[in-house]
Amino acid sequence: MRTALLQSSGRPGSVAANLKVLDEAAERAAAAGARLLVTPEMFLTGYAIGDDVPRLAEPADGDAADAVADIAVRHGLAVAYGYPERADADVFNSVQLIGADGARLANYRKTHLFGCFERDHFTPGEQSVVQADLDGVRIGLMICYDVEFPENVRAHALAGTDLLLVPTAQMHPFQFVAESVVPVRAFENQMYVAYVNRVGPEGEFEFVGLSTLAGPDGIARTRAGRGEELVIADADPAFLAASREANPYLSDRRPGLYGPLVQA
Repeated sequence: MRTALLQSSGRPGSVAANLKVLDEAAERAAAAGARLLVTPEMFLTGYAIGDDVPRLAEPADGDAADAVADIAVRHGLAVAYGYPERADADVFNSVQLIGADGARLANYRKTHLFGCFERDHFTPGEQSVVQADLDGVRIGLMICYDVEFPENVRAHALAGTDLLLVPTAQMHPFQFVAESVVPVRAFENQMYVAYVNRVGPEGEFEFVGLSTLAGPDGIARTRAGRGEELVIADADPAFLAASREANPYLSDRRPGLYGPLVQA
């Protein structure tokens, strides 16, 4: 599956401006043959928007979702986008996957909130594995800090995720996550991982870019730099199947020994 990673912080605070950036990126991605476009964490509104989080939050089936669905249909590719999701009295840090036909395929709420900013503005999600099938590939959804918990990614591996999408807002000085942790997660769980970051200064944060699509061999198929960029690479199901056949991590597990690891 040809996958496009949109490394951009857009225009924090302006949903309309960010939808325009998304539309332009979708046009470029589709022209390059991509079937899937992935944005960073909180792309629709911006990340460091403080008390504007509740004001800009929308339901999963709100106006912004309709606008993204229109972009997906016009350009003929699926879109996974980060946004603040309002559900009754709660606001979640979410990512939604919309198919090329405009259908809402999956919605994931970040389970591991990072730092005071997120804990002050969001409610943590409670479902660790959210998946959808796209062009015969099982897509999994996760957000930023979630991927740094190995149990999270292993749960996706055991549930059959082929391509894990991780919109992120990775900031200085934690760039080693993009450089080292993500390729290792892909290798040890035998899957592709698309890690898509924001870039540049935003509020009190400095986002480091370095978006990557890592393969099950632990090798990056593409890696962005430190600026605004659209990078594209393939997640190859045939290569994934061969890699899983050759790598025994999942079959060699001994779950009976791991009980203490998940005790509070």
